[in-house]
Amino acid sequence: PSPPELLDWLAVQFQDEGWDIKKLMQRILLSDAFRRSSLSAPEQWKHDPENRYLARGPRLRLDAEQLRDAALLAGGLLQMKMGGKGVKTYQPPNIWEPVGFRGSNTANYKRDNGDALYRRSLYTFLKRTAPAPFMANFDAPNREQACYRRERSNTPLQALQLMNDVQFFEAARGLATRMIAATPETGGRVDFAYRVVLSRPPLPAEVSLLEAFYQKGLAKYRKTPAEASAAVGFGDSPVPKGLDIPELAAWTLVANLILNLDESIVRN
Repeated sequence: PSPPELLDWLAVQFQDEGWDIKKLMQRILLSDAFRRSSLSAPEQWKHDPENRYLARGPRLRLDAEQLRDAALLAGGLLQMKMGGKGVKTYQPPNIWEPVGFRGSNTANYKRDNGDALYRRSLYTFLKRTAPAPFMANFDAPNREQACYRRERSNTPLQALQLMNDVQFFEAARGLATRMIAATPETGGRVDFAYRVVLSRPPLPAEVSLLEAFYQKGLAKYRKTPAEASAAVGFGDSPVPKGLDIPELAAWTLVANLILNLDESIVRN
């Protein structure tokens, strides 16, 4: 917060409560001002266009780590284990080779397998001379100097990466698997995905659009089973046995679309 009086009050509370950082964060996060929506009435824009009085909340794109963790959580893949060493997740092949010493392990990137691939981004192994492309693309600090505030960019490359990155497409397949297991009805599956990802039910128009999108994808994959197998073959997590592959592939496209909605990647 910027008002001096509010900062002074928070500082006094922080001191009186024994410098308890967790309690300070809880006080801020549960405040009415912090939880306000970024949507506002025309009168608010007229009287407070610069939001000096905090009449509305900020509209912010999620950070790189939050985007990855949210997608994995929606797909049922996120591992919540705490502690341990850093893990090496999906990266382009030979990403360390240009900056490593020949004949040493500094030039060879060997990613982890199993549950380690799906641990929270907090535990991702980072190399300053070869930053993870996904993290760098979404403005994560490069660790070469202290960063007190992250920049937030909005580029076409970010949209392409969210639609095509191995980790995100694998998360979409995981969400599709959960949708199929939740209910046999197409509308019910769309409703399930919206509640998981967006924490709200879909509008009737949204259900109709996604049902039509699903039927179009299903018709395509029925004719091209090889493409269906390729569409669900991303990542190390196994495809559950007994599922109709063309159906799973079509629902994966729907899940991928939902994970790429503005509501999914932006906090309002």
